[in-house]
Amino acid sequence: MIKKVLIGALCGAAVLTVGILIGNYGITKSSAPSWVKDVAKDVDESFIKKFLDEVDNMQIQENLRELTKVPHMATSPGDEQTVEYVLKRWTDPNSGLDDAWREDYMVYLSFPDPKNPNKVTVVDPSETVLHTVREKEKNYTPDQLDPQVVQPYAAYSPPGHVKGKLVFANQGKLTDYQELNKTLDLRGTIAITRYGGAGRADKAINAEPFGVLGVLVYTDPLEMNDGLTSDINETYPHSWYLPPSGVERGSYSTHYGDLRTPYLAAKEETYRIPVEDITGIPPIPIQPIGFEDARALICELGGKAALTSWQGGLGCTYNIGGPGFKETSAFNNSDVKLDIYNYGEVKSSANVMGIIRGSVEPDRYVIYGNHRDSWVHGAIDPSSGTSVMLELTRVLGRMVKQGNWRPRRSIIFGSWGAEEFGLIGSAEYTEQYFTKLSERTIAYINVDIAVFANATLRASGMPSVQSVIFQAARQVPAPGTDLTVYDNWMKFSNRTSPTNELIPKMGYLTGAGSDYAPFVHYLGITSIDMSYTYDRSKTKARIYPAYHTAYDTFDYASKFIDPGFHSHQAVARTAGNILIRLADSLVVPFNCGDYSEILRAYLNTAVTLYKTQLQARNISMEPLEQAVANFEKAASDLDKMIRNSDLANETPLKVRRINDQLMLLDRAFLNPLAFPDKYAFRHVIWASSSAGQPTFPGLADAYKKATLSGQASDWAQVHYHLSVVSQAIEGAASTLIDVI
Repeated sequence: MIKKVLIGALCGAAVLTVGILIGNYGITKSSAPSWVKDVAKDVDESFIKKFLDEVDNMQIQENLRELTKVPHMATSPGDEQTVEYVLKRWTDPNSGLDDAWREDYMVYLSFPDPKNPNKVTVVDPSETVLHTVREKEKNYTPDQLDPQVVQPYAAYSPPGHVKGKLVFANQGKLTDYQELNKTLDLRGTIAITRYGGAGRADKAINAEPFGVLGVLVYTDPLEMNDGLTSDINETYPHSWYLPPSGVERGSYSTHYGDLRTPYLAAKEETYRIPVEDITGIPPIPIQPIGFEDARALICELGGKAALTSWQGGLGCTYNIGGPGFKETSAFNNSDVKLDIYNYGEVKSSANVMGIIRGSVEPDRYVIYGNHRDSWVHGAIDPSSGTSVMLELTRVLGRMVKQGNWRPRRSIIFGSWGAEEFGLIGSAEYTEQYFTKLSERTIAYINVDIAVFANATLRASGMPSVQSVIFQAARQVPAPGTDLTVYDNWMKFSNRTSPTNELIPKMGYLTGAGSDYAPFVHYLGITSIDMSYTYDRSKTKARIYPAYHTAYDTFDYASKFIDPGFHSHQAVARTAGNILIRLADSLVVPFNCGDYSEILRAYLNTAVTLYKTQLQARNISMEPLEQAVANFEKAASDLDKMIRNSDLANETPLKVRRINDQLMLLDRAFLNPLAFPDKYAFRHVIWASSSAGQPTFPGLADAYKKATLSGQASDWAQVHYHLSVVSQAIEGAASTLIDVI
């Protein structure tokens, strides 16, 4: 009887075991939901290779040709044409996106009056005009004759009619006016300045307290043209250099976003501050002119010679002015007169938005953006970037339409409007969707000017994206070489990393030069900005010479910037590769260790420059030193855990948790109260700085101010910013450790 019971028990156990095995390996595995495989899927390297092969330089060329047919300044008829063109491409049934639409904002812009063009003249005491500055640039191709070419002007300059004796104020920095004020009475004068050194608006903002009535701005050929000035055989149309009548337009505002709806999206019924309450714009009239007219004025100035560092490339000695002109000049005893008729207007400006919906994490976004508006035809700025973006969406859109691919996360494409007036389209977008973007955005990729020239890649971004940029650049051939984009970049610009040895040198997104600014500084979203650029050993040009002029045309781009459009193709392949990796990788490809390396470098600089002085005032840097050390450990531990884990076989929630830690890292560095004088700057590591030191910006600026003033209140601000950055880094470190 006992034997039968034991045999029965053993048989029952055997059957149970077999049943469990069958249930586990037969039923469970075969009936696993279809999403299990999708959730664990990582980026497909064969898909990336296919994408790289599909990117076509000739398609990019034709995109640029179409985009530059007419001038398309924000809200102009040409701008509306580009809105419709981008929408048409993104809704194409064969290669379009999942969805596309326009998003309109009512924004405050500034224009010259076409019926009363701005005038700059030299007038004698009887108001006889002795010289008139050219109102429009000289035409070399039919492009310059288009009636929609806007007169060169300073957007947001107030209207006004002022005249006075001329002085040369170098770059219009505060220190330049202080230098002049040592020997000249600047009250009632007109200052002529050159681009560079100070922001556009600052040239007038700095001048007004000294009694200056108006400001002129020009591009010095020494700093843009390597000294070349003749359009007979040296400048455009014979080379890429700026011709003598070329004038750089621009927005003369220190803030970004719509000026009348700060921190609010500029929709139809949004509250608007009065125009008189706008800050950060010129308080006195200001007007840009070409260097041929600048030569006619500066070379006639009297007074003593300007400092050696103030001399330029106009072919004469730059004097500071008597104020006014030389006694031997035909302009002797004459004034320079500015008649500015600019006006402000609230107008409708559109972003064009498109999406590819994610298959696994549709509520996580990778955003790719480029502004659409230009000052004139805008072949390089911004249409080189738009032509690249349209090629990316063509290739990816077609693969989606064919059912060959769908990203893990959603991809949002933004064609921003009114960027040239102060990053308006992107800023309004971030203000309108502040919460959603803050909670859900993995990263933002900005490709504004895709190609400055055709020598090498240039990339800037948060340190955590360095590794994915490098990975993508290693897979793309560099045009005109047998190197990869990565190796070619290394040849032009590199640095020694404590952990990575010799690597290409990346920049940081510390200012507001393009549409990455609201994503970085306002939202704390990990961002990238990239382009192809020139060999800086061969030119002193601060940017490509036709920048913001009527010569930035398809002819200029195709002849002198990127013949064959192979550099455009390299940027498209590199940026697209990064985009796919950010959207498709199982684990977001950020490296926290690279971030800690830069924080350590910033700390070392701060200790070297400030520690002794701070100790003398009983201000300890120990909290900052400890915060960086804690961040280093937390970053190292997280990176190591990611490397050593088989996350494809972990629960989806664990992967999601890690990805959220990586995504939210830069949000931890935000402090909305740290920079009350810097509009929409909240990121304490990457805020702009005037101190010129590679270290924490708030601390550096506060220290500079305190050492100049010596006031106890300013030293208290140093302590405050030391605490701000210490606690921000400590807080960021805590986001990287295990969640509790």
